[in-house]
Amino acid sequence: MDLGLNIFVVVIVVLGILLIFAGVKTVPQGYTWTVERFGRYTRTLRPGLNLIIPFFDRVGRKMNIMEQVIDIPQQEVITKDNASVSVDGVAFYQVFDAAKASYEVSNLHQAITVLTMTNIRSVVGAMDLDHILSHRDDINERLLRVVDAAVSPWGVKVNRIEIKDINPPADLVQAMGRQMKAERDKRAEILTAEGQRQSEILRAEGAKQSQILEAEGRREAAFRDAEGRERLAEAEAKATTMVSEAVARGDIAALNYFIAEKYLKAFGQIAESPNQKIIMLPIEATNVLASLGGIGEIARATFGPDGAAPPPARRPTGPATAPGASG
Repeated sequence: MDLGLNIFVVVIVVLGILLIFAGVKTVPQGYTWTVERFGRYTRTLRPGLNLIIPFFDRVGRKMNIMEQVIDIPQQEVITKDNASVSVDGVAFYQVFDAAKASYEVSNLHQAITVLTMTNIRSVVGAMDLDHILSHRDDINERLLRVVDAAVSPWGVKVNRIEIKDINPPADLVQAMGRQMKAERDKRAEILTAEGQRQSEILRAEGAKQSQILEAEGRREAAFRDAEGRERLAEAEAKATTMVSEAVARGDIAALNYFIAEKYLKAFGQIAESPNQKIIMLPIEATNVLASLGGIGEIARATFGPDGAAPPPARRPTGPATAPGASG
């Protein structure tokens, strides 16, 4: 009797332990488990210690809610300008609803991969090759917007989609290299032409400024020359006036001096001419000496016989007395 009771107690204790292990579930961090009762989803177990009803409830799907990465396989894509390129990429997603991710789609990983590949063909196929190679950010943004909206009913959030490699064919790469070289050569020729044009403009501006300064110099010289001639003419006019006044007073010596000066000046100019080797003087020497004599008379009349100017004559202030008159 005691033996049978002991066996019964042991069986009850074992069943209790089994029930505890079957009803207590520990969910690790970064995961959520779904609970199914008779094959139907009932609730989701969060990370930590959870309890379920043994034999009625069971763990359905164990979903990873951490951010995960999917490697998008390489595929051939025809661009808008009929260029064939090989494109691959990566996608980063995170499950935020374990129930939808478990029961709305059968193979979440494959579904996201196929959906991303399809949208890569759609987005890249609507763009030119040059735009594809230079605007990867635009491609990534458009892919992220489209794919994230498509997987939202599955309880999944796509955080990033990145295009890894875009590989055009080898012959197309060579053609692009030749095109780039031609563009650079064209740009260099344009810069060279611009430099030459600027240099010509600067030289023309320098020549223009030089001509302007030279013209200003000639103008200033002409002005100074005209001013000198004007002063010389004024001096000549003044001398002529003085000679005319002297002649009017009866001073013939001043007239002789003026004529002799002009006479000798003319002969001096003839003598200084580079084309004249022999000077013929069809005049008499006495005429020249007479002119020089007139000059001497003017000098004596002006400065006196001793070289000093004679004192001015004084007019008598009283009545003149005849010689021999007595007072």
